[in-house]
Amino acid sequence: MGKVKIRHYIIRRNNRAFWSPTPKMKRAGFSSQPLGPDGPEAWAKAEQLNAEWDKVRGSIKPVTPEKVALAARVYSAGSIGEAMQRYRMTHEWAAKAPRTREDWERGWKYIEPVFARHKPASVTLEVISEWRLAVEESKSLREAHRAMKIWRALWRVSAAMGYCIAGADPSSAVRNKEAKGRSAIYSQREVATLIKVAIRAGFHGYACIAAIMWDGALSPVDGRTITAAQMRKDRHGTWFEYQRGKTGRKGVIALSRPAEKLISWYLLKNYHGLDIAPGTALFRTRRGAAYTKNSLAEDHRDIRTLAFGPMESRVLLDVRRSASTEAIAGGVEETHLSAMMANSIGQSKALEQTYAPIQVQTVREAAKARKLGRAALRENK
Repeated sequence: MGKVKIRHYIIRRNNRAFWSPTPKMKRAGFSSQPLGPDGPEAWAKAEQLNAEWDKVRGSIKPVTPEKVALAARVYSAGSIGEAMQRYRMTHEWAAKAPRTREDWERGWKYIEPVFARHKPASVTLEVISEWRLAVEESKSLREAHRAMKIWRALWRVSAAMGYCIAGADPSSAVRNKEAKGRSAIYSQREVATLIKVAIRAGFHGYACIAAIMWDGALSPVDGRTITAAQMRKDRHGTWFEYQRGKTGRKGVIALSRPAEKLISWYLLKNYHGLDIAPGTALFRTRRGAAYTKNSLAEDHRDIRTLAFGPMESRVLLDVRRSASTEAIAGGVEETHLSAMMANSIGQSKALEQTYAPIQVQTVREAAKARKLGRAALRENK
């Protein structure tokens, strides 16, 4: 039987499996648990215990090293550094999506060494222009654009806290050039080729992720983190509920028949018809581990090379753009596209979520538009 990588899962004498919590977990009330013989049943029990720990861990809010460091750092009164420090301590900062906070931190690492010690009013147009150009030349256009975007957001926050005047940001006269976005797309036939090649090469978990990403217009992180608890069925077929990692918005994925058959085959092959712990990430690497950002990217590079040769450079995220391109070419309604992408396409997110709630049927309507768009894109080639 192949080895699997499950957190806190160990095998002792006579091939007996145990769930072994860390000291931190033991302090929270968890203890070592025998799981029986190594195998799918033991794996499922371990995943269930991990899911229970994750719930408890999410409710524990200790003082983090980051907050200790922030509290210990001293900036002069009225400075940009003090404004950022205060903002990081607010509920508004804590409520930001993880990806948004990551963007702020990436921008702040360029802002902090140059501006943190100074008051906002002391920053001039010439200084901010030179700073942005220096970031672009030393790092990249993409990083410079992000840094300027975070500077402008921080200025607005600082103004709200009384550190400066909202309309007096010197960067408003600086052009914030943006790196050209990716435009590469996949066709349905090419995605099908990726899936077929992956199955033949033994990358079964990757094949399922690619299929579900294509049907649901998902980002890689949302595809690889799909769990058993998110799977649903109705008289029209299988679908999944999920929450976008980037925005936190809820969405649904209506599977096509080929994807439904592939996933059913995968689940039977890997879980043998047993009940799957709700928190289990369904799609695994060839070694049995849950996919990470890096391992999924590595597998995609291997599969795209097998499928299209060493010069192929498209990334897995291009699948999401491809799905939306099909739908738009098929004349999809704005609210249907928004539902499929789990994004707010319209001007008012609040109104859209009130009057056009995410529904499976809405997403299936988008799938119909994609079929029309697929045909139109073929004709235009």
